[in-house]
Amino acid sequence: MAVVKSPLTDEGDRRVVAEALQGALVDLVDLSLLAKQVHWNVVGPRFRSVHLQLDEVVDTAREHADTVAERASALGISPDGRAETIAKTSGIDTVKENWIRDTEAVKALADALGSVITRMRDRIKATDEPDPVTQDLIIAVTADLEKHRWMFIAEDAEGLGA
Repeated sequence: MAVVKSPLTDEGDRRVVAEALQGALVDLVDLSLLAKQVHWNVVGPRFRSVHLQLDEVVDTAREHADTVAERASALGISPDGRAETIAKTSGIDTVKENWIRDTEAVKALADALGSVITRMRDRIKATDEPDPVTQDLIIAVTADLEKHRWMFIAEDAEGLGA
């Protein structure tokens, strides 16, 4: 079996970068699943706007998940996006099953995004020295997620305590 040799020659650096990329992949895959679940179940007077906003989050998360996984592969790190791995290692709270009011949907997404952003910012710090290229990628991901979070918070600023 052919294996991609990593350009990161220091094993410690490789481990830090691998953990950052794998964690980012898990967060992004789970975020896309959570947003899609809420998208299918949102109800309320702002259904349409929240419904469309959720699809934007799904698209962003899926696009970045692919970029993160491909970065890992380029570094000789096997990405793991299996459902089992996502379920075991995700740091995102789950949403309730069944219908979800638009105001609850907004809060759930703002919270999920906030949780992911916090971990992404930790990954930015962790990858500073070992791999600035990966750090740059994670910075771009974080910027997009922060924009989505801002839009959800602006959707219901009073209800979210903003």
